[in-house]
Amino acid sequence: MTIEKLPLPVTELPEGIRRFGDPAAPGPARMMAAKGLVPVKGADLITLLVQLSADADKNIADSAEKTLTGLPEGVLLGACGENMHWLVLDAIGERFVGRDAVIEKLVLNHDTADETIARIALKCSERISEAIAVNQQRILAAPAIIESLYKNENTRMSTADRLIELCARNGVVLAGIPAFHDHVEAIQGQLIPEPEEGDEPLPDDLKFQEILVADGEEDAHEEGEEMGTEETKKKYLPLRMMIDGMEKQEKIRLAMIGGAAARSILVRDTNKAIARAAISSPKMTAGEAAGIAHSREMSEDILRYIGNKKKWVGNYEVKRALVFNSKTPFALSLKFLSHMRAHDLKTLSKSRNVSGPLKNAAVQRYDRKVKRGG
Repeated sequence: MTIEKLPLPVTELPEGIRRFGDPAAPGPARMMAAKGLVPVKGADLITLLVQLSADADKNIADSAEKTLTGLPEGVLLGACGENMHWLVLDAIGERFVGRDAVIEKLVLNHDTADETIARIALKCSERISEAIAVNQQRILAAPAIIESLYKNENTRMSTADRLIELCARNGVVLAGIPAFHDHVEAIQGQLIPEPEEGDEPLPDDLKFQEILVADGEEDAHEEGEEMGTEETKKKYLPLRMMIDGMEKQEKIRLAMIGGAAARSILVRDTNKAIARAAISSPKMTAGEAAGIAHSREMSEDILRYIGNKKKWVGNYEVKRALVFNSKTPFALSLKFLSHMRAHDLKTLSKSRNVSGPLKNAAVQRYDRKVKRGG
C-alpha cells in the first residue's frame, strides 16, 4: 500500500486499460472511456472508471463519476469479488455506502484494505457489521476494525460482547475504547453466544436498540444546563427506567455510543466504571461537562476528571461550574480561582455552598482584581 491517492500510476493499472487510464493518453480516448464507451468489462471497467474519476480534466472526471455510480448492481457485484487495487476498492466503498449487496462483497474481498473495512464498519448496517465481525483473523490483525464495530450503533450488543471477549482472549487491547478493560471485567464468567449463519438478533439486542432509539428521541441538554435537578430527573424518567434494567456492559457501551440524555443518566450511576465510561465518552462535549460539573450529585472522581481534561477547562463555564461546586476537591477549585472574573469572585466570596478557605481565597483574589482595575 505505497500508493496514497488516485489516480494510480500507469504501472499499477491492468495492462488492458492503460491506454485509456494513462493521464497522458489523448483526451478524446479518456473521455470515451469515462462514458463507458470502450470494450472493457468487470474489474477492469471499475478500475478504469475509478481511475478516470480522479482525472485532472474535470469534464472527464465528472463523466467517469456519473458512469461509475450509474452502473447496474450486477456489474458492481461481479467486479467487487475480483482482484483489484486496494485504492479502487476503497473508492467503491466511499461511493456505494448504503448499498449493502455491494458493500458486503467489498468487505469479503481479501484485497480490500483494513483501513477501508474500519471506515465502513463505523457506520454500516447490522447486516454488514455481522459480515465483518465473523472474520476473526482479519479483525484481530486490525483492531481498529473492532473499535469501529463497537462504536457503530447498528452493531448488535451481543456481537460487541463477543468482540470484546475475543480481544481479551487473544491479548488485544482496544486503545480506542476508553472503557475497554471495564467492559472485559463486566462480561467475565458470562456465556457469550457464538455467531451462526442466519442468526437473528437476540432479545437483548433488540432491547438495546430500543434504548438507543429512546435516547435519540430525547432532547439533548442545553449547554451549561445544571444536571441533577428534579426537572432533569423527571424529563428523562422513562429513559432512566429503561437504562436501570440494563446489564453493566450494556451501560458501558451505551455510554460510548449513546446521546447526551443517556450520558447524563449514566455519569451519575453508582457504579464507578459506568460513570467513568460516560464521562470519558468521545462524544462528551465541553457544554455537557459544564452541566455535569454544576451538579452536587457528582462524585469527586468525575469532577476531578473534568478538571484535568485540557480540552474542557479551556471553557470558562466548565471552570466556573467546578469552582462553585462544593464537591470539587479544594486544590482543583483553587487552581481555577485565578481564572474567575471579578463578579464571579464576588459571588463566590458570599456563597454558602463552598468551604470557608475557598471563600477567603476568593475575597483575596477579588480584592487584588479590584486594585488592578480588573
